[in-house]
Amino acid sequence: MKITFVLPVFDLSGGVRVVAQYAQRLHERGHEVLVVGCPPGSPSLRTRLRSWARGRGAGPHPTRGASHLDELDVPRRLLDRARPVRASDLPDADVVVATWWETAEWVAALPPRKGVKVHFVQNDEAHPGWLAPSQRARAASAMRLPLAKITISRSLDRMLREAHGATDVEVVPNAVELDVFHARPRGKQARPTVGLLYSDNPLKGVDVSLRALDLVKRALPDLQVVAFGVHAPVAELPLPPGTRFEERPPQHVIRALYASCDVWMCGSRCEGYHLPPLEAMACRVPVVSTRVGGPDDNVIDGENGYLVAIEDAEALAGRTIGVLCASPELWREMSDAAHRTATSWTYADATRAFELALERCILRSPVRALHRPAPPRVTRIASELAMRVRAAMGA
Repeated sequence: MKITFVLPVFDLSGGVRVVAQYAQRLHERGHEVLVVGCPPGSPSLRTRLRSWARGRGAGPHPTRGASHLDELDVPRRLLDRARPVRASDLPDADVVVATWWETAEWVAALPPRKGVKVHFVQNDEAHPGWLAPSQRARAASAMRLPLAKITISRSLDRMLREAHGATDVEVVPNAVELDVFHARPRGKQARPTVGLLYSDNPLKGVDVSLRALDLVKRALPDLQVVAFGVHAPVAELPLPPGTRFEERPPQHVIRALYASCDVWMCGSRCEGYHLPPLEAMACRVPVVSTRVGGPDDNVIDGENGYLVAIEDAEALAGRTIGVLCASPELWREMSDAAHRTATSWTYADATRAFELALERCILRSPVRALHRPAPPRVTRIASELAMRVRAAMGA
């Protein structure tokens, strides 16, 4: 297939990382892949002043930011500035994939020769926490555009069907880079250790996690906390004293951080499919999380971790204490179960499922730009992969 991905921006966000992985792996499977996107826009005066107030300075020049696409062997095209994609920016293709509600608007306006139009939905893109009030109605309308839908979790599948009237939704769960995230079997740390992803985005719920950690610390005074994030902690949301924090660490350092933990904690309020908990599970760490996309798809209470209600810091703390205080044998069972969960669905599986999802989107479309008849593999392995998807989602 000739596949074009349209990104709103080339950056280090989790959504771009997933697109980058699929682009690379589809390219390696022989497809003609192009990724098109915009440079980061210049921050507003308010954003720059806020950055200075938090001690971060003005930040890097917007066109020089790092991106998950930087090291990939995939053709890509960075537009001259932040603007809507036009037909002249893209080659004719079999399928063109929007990756955010704004790009869905751009893709919807393209002529048929640019490919069958697909919206790859990785979050509740109309959620109030992401957008200004003036944008919410527009984003909701974009989610209802007549583009084929591919998404990544059960919660997003429900959201697309119930809130936006989608019917044919393809669900392809995310996977972990197992060549990057792995660990040998081990026991608990000598000092109880909890890890978390740091962000001052309210949707990430770090304030919830910090309240939980305060309660854990009261029960276990020798608690060690480790964390990483894309920027240093801000004064309004400080990490506990003595926390080991890594700013923008390389992947091998993240792997070591995961492997140093007895529990990975997530207090998020909204996630499409939160990957760090699954990466931690690949490194044999039980997860205690709020019930958000990703953990909700992978965590089984009492087996590889625990799920609690969103905003419930007390339950988050209680379940974390329970895992930290578990017997060495029980903790090892949970650790091994976490690893089995993370390794049961690989990026090779996910890429094959994504490839077939694109094929099915094309087959269902009345417009098939350059598409050839579906190869035999669509019918030959679709059933097998459908069963693997259902198993990965715990269905």
